Parts: sequence; C-alpha cells; structure tokens
Amino acid sequence: MIANSNQQQISAIAMASLAFAACFAVWTLVSVIGLQIRHELNLSDTQFGILVATPILTGALLRLPMGILAERWSSRNLMIVLMAFISLPLFLFSYASTFTHYLLLGLCVGASGSMFSVGIHFVSSRSSERSQGLAMGIFGAGNLGAAITNLIVPLVIIAYGWRMAPMVYGVVLLLLAFLFWMLTDSDPQRTRPTRVVPLKEQLRPLADARVWRFGLYYFFVFGGYISLVLWLPDYYVNHYRLDIQTASFLTLMFTLPGALTRVLGGWSADHIGARHVNWSVFWVCLVCLFFLSYPPTTMTVHGIREDTTFVIDMPVWLFTVLVMVMGVAMGFGKASVFRIVYDYYPERMGVVGGTVGMVGAIGGFVLPIMFGLVADIMGVRSSCFMLLYGVLAVCMCVMYYGISVEERRSRLQEAIRNNFLKEDSDATSG
Repeated sequence: MIANSNQQQISAIAMASLAFAACFAVWTLVSVIGLQIRHELNLSDTQFGILVATPILTGALLRLPMGILAERWSSRNLMIVLMAFISLPLFLFSYASTFTHYLLLGLCVGASGSMFSVGIHFVSSRSSERSQGLAMGIFGAGNLGAAITNLIVPLVIIAYGWRMAPMVYGVVLLLLAFLFWMLTDSDPQRTRPTRVVPLKEQLRPLADARVWRFGLYYFFVFGGYISLVLWLPDYYVNHYRLDIQTASFLTLMFTLPGALTRVLGGWSADHIGARHVNWSVFWVCLVCLFFLSYPPTTMTVHGIREDTTFVIDMPVWLFTVLVMVMGVAMGFGKASVFRIVYDYYPERMGVVGGTVGMVGAIGGFVLPIMFGLVADIMGVRSSCFMLLYGVLAVCMCVMYYGISVEERRSRLQEAIRNNFLKEDSDATSG
C-alpha cells in the first residue's frame, strides 16, 4: 500500500511538472517569436516590451482566481481544462497580422501562466509535510519550459518560419491534456472540502501583511527571472549584434540553471531554512546586478604628454557568466519563497500561493515594459539591470524590516510567557 502510494505521488508530481513545463514554454513563447514580429511591424523598445509582457499579465491576474478554484473544485480537472483551452489561441496565433491581434491573442495565451497556482495546490496536496520544499521545487522546475522555448523555437523558425511554432505548441498541449487525464488519479479525499468555504473566509489570510511581503520577494526572484527570459534575446541581438539563434542559446544559459536549481533550492529550504536561503540569494543577485548595470564607458585621461583613453565594456562571455550566476540564485529563491509560504499557510496553498504567484507574475509583466521605457528614455541598454538593482534594494530593506519585527514580536511573546509561568509558579508556591 505504501509503495503504491509513493508511486502515485511520484507519478502525480512528474506529470504536474511536465504540464507546468509545457505551459511555461507557451507563456514565454512570445519572447522568441516576438523578435520576428518586432522586425515585421518595426516596433519600438516600449512596444516590444508591451508585446512580450502581455501574456504575462493574464497569467498574473488569473493566478489568484485559479488558486481559489483549485481549493473549491478539483486541481486535477482544472489543469486538464486549462491545457485544452490554451491550445485554441495558439492555433489562431499563426493567422494574426496586426499588433492588436498579437496583443489580444497574447492575453489569451497568457492564461498558461496561471497553471502554477493550480499545480502548486495539486502537488502540495499529494506530498508529505517533510518534503514540501523538494516537491514544490521539482514542480517549479517546470520553469525549464522557458529553456525549451529558447532551444526549440529558433530551430522551428529556421526550418518552417515563426508561425509554425504556436501550432506545434498547441498540438503538444492537447496531447499532454489527454496524457494527464489518463495517468493521474482524482484529487485525494483529504483535499476535497467537506463544506463550501465562504469566499471571505478563504481570502482572510490576504489581510496579513506577511503574505504581501512574501509576494514582494517573489516579485524579484520570479518576476525578475521572467522579465529577463523575455528581454535577454533582444538584449543579445541589439547590444552584442548576435543572430537570433545565438541569442536564444545564450539566453538558455540563464533560463536552464534558473529552472533546474529550483529543485536544489527546495531541498535547501527544507534542510537549511527558507529564510537563510532567501537572504543569501538576494546578496548574490545584488553583486551580479552591480556589475551588469555598468554601461559601456569610454574614459579619457589627459596626461602630461598625451591623452590616454580607456574603454570599459563587458564582453559577452562575462555578461553571460554573471547572468547565469544570477539565474542560479533566482532558482534557489523561487523555491525558498514557496517553502516559507507553506510554513505559514499550509492549508491555504491555493489562495496564498496564488496571491504570491500573482505578485511575482505581475513583476514579469511590469518589468519588461519598464525595461523598454527606461531604455527609450535613458538610451542606455544596461538600464534594465539598474532597474532590477533598485527593486532588489527595496526587497532587501523590506525583508530586513520584516525579520526585525518578527524577532521583536517573538521576544515579547517569550517574555510574556516567561512572566506568566513565573507568576503561576509563585502562586503555586504561596
């Protein structure tokens, strides 16, 4: 019986991770085919930012409602319906021709991003308490879908043209929906509500400021990750003058580690502590962003006999290494944030997890648009990293303040408890 239960758990996590990887690949599809659309429509940096960020918006806004539905209905059935639904706009994408068409279909395709809220409830309900971080880390490694897009889509574009890519993705999603229906069991009895929980009661945890603080952390580690997945191919093409295939491959050096290390991040959060992992992640990213933010600079020193000119410009190999290190750190951070969420709200992973995921995904929508705006205004391509540096600084300040408040509250509660025990002891002695 135990072996059978473990087998069902492994099968459920494996299929959920596969489904999430496929949906994540769809969610980031426009980051690659968007380069072709940008060339066809002659879009500005801001317009391109809006184009690639539009699917992220829908995925962000739907994460909370889908998390609520997962707790009230069936996370398994929701995942199947979602994959089948997303395939339709993918087929239509190949026939679009105007900027408006691409934006509207991008909004529909973006529903794939809400798979995370449903899947995290599906996986959490089928995992033991001790291995929650690892299980959610394995599921979250479905971020690997972004790497799949960076690897596969350029090859499809070269062979058949970019309009074939959405159609291939649509077929794959329909196939996965069928396999998911065949290979996974219905939701376990313990996750089915014995009564209909009032919406007000279901949303009560959202009044806790701690939830939004966790959301801010995820805004950086996940929103920053998504925004760079969307932005890096264009950055490589325009800053380093690389072709789309090379740009997508180098972006893979960021997306792949950022997805795979999420598993190790979940394990670390289980054994070391999610808060310690998070704090380390922020410091690593801060150092990387400091160097990535520095724009190409020419400095002339007027000497006694002649002028000496220094050119400071980060080579592509060093840029890729720094971005890869930051991707590894973000992978750890994404897993550790959700281990913290489970530690505080184990019974509300749908709602609270959906909210935190929503805030993070909003970062993936807002940041690419901001990247385009600051690039158009400042005329400096590395300004996107300057913006991320500022976001991270805010996260670290909030985290430091939040930890300080919780420690003071714990000390106060401990002092009250000790005082109460002392008074009780005195009364007993008297």
